[in-house]
Amino acid sequence: MAQRPLRDHPDRPRREREVEEVKNPLARPWVTPEEVKEYTDNTKVKDRSDIKLEVDIFRAEQDVIKYTGNHFNNPDKFTEIPRPVKLAVILLAEMYAGSSNDGDKNSGNYKSETFDDYSYTIADTAKKLDNINLGPLLDEFMEEAPKNAVNMKLRKL
Repeated sequence: MAQRPLRDHPDRPRREREVEEVKNPLARPWVTPEEVKEYTDNTKVKDRSDIKLEVDIFRAEQDVIKYTGNHFNNPDKFTEIPRPVKLAVILLAEMYAGSSNDGDKNSGNYKSETFDDYSYTIADTAKKLDNINLGPLLDEFMEEAPKNAVNMKLRKL
């Protein structure tokens, strides 16, 4: 006896709905706002909105890509984003979120000077990118510059 095909029934999920969408493990963002909030002890970071944390995470990922010269999107090299890279992104995102001013002059460390009729104020963030030692986390993932190309790094004096 031949079997009849099952008809679509409103209570039965369609085959397309049954298949869960699989996320590419190399796709960005590499970390979530929840992971940053879970890691930090800073109440300012924990209270920051997810939308703003997503921007901080994007900035952190860009810094990691720039530092390593590696986009971490080659499936032949990586099956997922390495744990040290995720940790570096979390540390940088926390730094960006913690040092944001949000328009509040009391939120950052400010230095001011006055000369006769002239005065100015400079914001000094609590943590700076140079103070976070990313080398041990990211140095093994550095991409070499292509041959016969100029690789120039500039720094502030």
